[in-house]
Formats: sequence, structure tokens, C-alpha cells
Amino acid sequence: MDYELVAGIETHVQLKTRTKLFCGCPVRFGAPPNTLVCPVCLGLPGALPVLNRGAVDLALRAALALHATVAPLTRFDRKHYHYPDLPKNYQISQYDLPLSRNGWVELEGGRKIGILRIHLEEDAGKLLHPEGEGRSLVDLNRTGIPLLEVVTRPDLRSSEEVHQYLTSLKTILRYAGVSDCDMEKGELRCDLNLSVRPRGQDRLGVKTEIKNVNSFRFAKDAIDYEYRRQVGVLESGEPVVRETRLWDAEKGVTRPLRSKEEAHDYRYFPDPDLPPVRIDPEWIRRAQASLPELPGPKRARLEREYGLSPYDARILAEDRTLADLFEPVARSTGRPKAAANWLINDLRRVLNERRMLLEEAKLTPEGLSELIALVEGGLLTGTAAREVFAEMVAAGRPPGEIVREKGLGRVSDAATLEAAARDAIEANPRAAADFRAGKAAALKALLGAVMKRTRGRADPGRAEEILRRLLG
Repeated sequence: MDYELVAGIETHVQLKTRTKLFCGCPVRFGAPPNTLVCPVCLGLPGALPVLNRGAVDLALRAALALHATVAPLTRFDRKHYHYPDLPKNYQISQYDLPLSRNGWVELEGGRKIGILRIHLEEDAGKLLHPEGEGRSLVDLNRTGIPLLEVVTRPDLRSSEEVHQYLTSLKTILRYAGVSDCDMEKGELRCDLNLSVRPRGQDRLGVKTEIKNVNSFRFAKDAIDYEYRRQVGVLESGEPVVRETRLWDAEKGVTRPLRSKEEAHDYRYFPDPDLPPVRIDPEWIRRAQASLPELPGPKRARLEREYGLSPYDARILAEDRTLADLFEPVARSTGRPKAAANWLINDLRRVLNERRMLLEEAKLTPEGLSELIALVEGGLLTGTAAREVFAEMVAAGRPPGEIVREKGLGRVSDAATLEAAARDAIEANPRAAADFRAGKAAALKALLGAVMKRTRGRADPGRAEEILRRLLG
């Protein structure tokens, strides 16, 4: 039988605030355990929460960036469960009156994945398991950090779509300034909900949930494995059990964790210490006005205004830093394709070679514009330009300064080029003989040798003319 995958995702995104959701404790990654806590986030008797307005502002920006409808009235609820890293034994979240509903994220090709709801909640702490000690420790620094939970409809049909959705969601939220979405710091985590059903059937199958997947690749692998597991269960004649499972990345399998909870298991009720929040139209208008141009519209505009290919426009639009570098360079030089090539191909190469993050690059639009002008004006060869570019990325220095310091200007002097060409012919007699015998491709080896002797500075056209003349 042919089966169809049906998946939805609950994504927890850490909001980019300085303090926690209901207290003034700072939000800081890597602090010593249990040093960023207070009576409020520890849930001590008599401590009362106060809502962080900045978190609501960021949540509004996220909801609008995801095309969701913001509720005029929202409130917080207590979600009860017992876990060692949840000191109050309940989590302040939102249930029946969430911040917003009914948004969407567009995948490549135009298909839209529906978002059921977007709401605020506080994070729990973190359990630590020191290797070899046979015990677990609790770090409550994360307790109370503001999270945005984005819940999709069951619209995803493959692990590839899951990967596309998560990538698009991350890009949109980073553009909107809502979160850095750094998965290594736990700023973006997702729970995967999926079932399988015979293809063509409308009724959903029995759903399982895979908790706390912290990598897009793991999400894709977990979906693929769980799809195969559920199909195998159904083919064997057994029913799929509704349960929560964990992804074991080392073994590449999901493992049972517990039976799946229902809403009534959490005993939701309105938090008596927090009043409802009214969001008036003016608050929404200010949030909408604060949003930048988002990736989808930007991608279409880059294609339209600069004549970029869909691929180049998508790569540039996916990262706001790249897009912000590209546009001033494209406008000032009138060479949008050259600007795109430097940023898409050469910048990625330099970052990989030097093991740098894009945020660490010191490249400026003014510097890249000057470099393109040097190349277009024939003052710098492609090889030398790449050497200069690497230095610009690492140090942020102007290209002209680097060219003068390293003596990388284009060599067009006939005497210098002829000397380099004679050396190349003498050092590569086989290539010279092949060219004289009619093998035109052999000239490339000789031209490469000339470039090596001039550190990539030789004028390629002049060097080729001289080689052809010397080889007769």
C-alpha cells in the first residue's frame, strides 16, 4: 500500500530580550549555573510575575511577519506538569486566547504551510548529566526566558518540506529582529508531530510526537525514520500507538518517552497573577511599521530590479547581512552580477577557509565596490583580486591599500611578462612541445605557470600573446 506522510511542527523560539518574561533577571548564554535567577522565576511563595512588554512587542512583530491575525485580547494560563527543571510545577503559557492565529510560511514553489497559532510562554530550566557521575543536576538559568511557540497545521508532506519550512521560518524571524535563532544556544527547538495514512485518504492517522529536535538535519532524519517505522507497524497489522518519542541522533532512531498528553492532562486555567493583555490597533500599527522588508518580497524585488537569477536572489535574500551588503554595491558599481558572485561564491569560500562566521566578516560595501572597480578597470587580475578580497573580509582594509602593500597590481609590462613566459616554457618543456604539436589546451598549463611566477598579477591576454609568439 502507498502511504502519505502528514506532519506539523511546534517550534519554540527564544525571543531577543535583555530580561526574562516575567522578571528582571538577565538573559545571557553561558553564565554559571543558577546565577541568573530570582524569587519570581524560581516560583517562590509570594513572588508575583510582571509581564515584559518588550517580549510582547517582539511577539507582535513575529506574528505580523508570519501573516497571522493578532488577537485584540490575549491572556496567560498555567500549564501544570511536574518535571525537575520546572520549579513551580507549572509553566506560564497561553491556551485558549493565544496572541495570534492563522498565519503562513511560503515554501519554494509557492506552497503555503498554514500556522494554526503563535503564542508566548516561559522556558523551563535545563537538566545536566555529568558523564560518569551517575546523577543529574539542574540549571535554572533558562527558567522564565521568553519563548514564542509557532504551531503549524498538519500541512507538511515530506522531510524536505519540513527542512524548507524550518529554514524559511528561521530566516523570517531573524529578518524581523525577533530572535537570533542560534540552535547551538538552544534559541530554536522544535517538536515534530507526524502520522501516516493511505494515500488519498482524508482522515488523519494516529499521531506521534518527537520532542526537542535541535537541528534541521536531525529534524529531516527523524521524520524519515519515523515515517518508515510507522509504515512498518501498519504493514505488520499492528496499530500505531499515540505517544511522545525522542530522537536518538547517534543511533538514528526514535525512542519511546511517554504516552502522549492531552490538553486536559495539563489542567490549564487562567493565571490569577497576570491580567489579560489588550492589544489595540495602534500597537499593531507600530509593530507593522517597525518590520523591515521580508525575505519573500526582497527576493522578488532583487530579481526584478537587478536582473538576478532566482537562485542568486534567493541566496542573497535568505540572509539580511548579505542583502544589505549587495544592494549598495550593485547600485554604486552598476555590476549587480559581479557583486552577487563575490558575495555568494567568494565570500563563502573565504569564510570556510578561515573558519569565520558571516557576522565576523569585516567586508564593507565601499570596499567591495572599489575592488570591483579595480577588476573591471583592468588594474587587478582575478587571482590577485581574490587574495585582496580575503584580506578585506578578515581585516576590513580598503583594497587599494592592500594592493599597494602587497604589490598586487596587474603586470602588463612586456619585458616582465616575456621573462616570465620564457621561464614557464623552460620549466615546462612537455607542455611547450604539446602546444607546438597542435594541442591548443597545453597553452593553459603554460599560462598558469606565468601566473604563478607573477603571483597572479600577469595580464592574461598579454601573457597569452607573448607565449604564442615565443612558441612560434
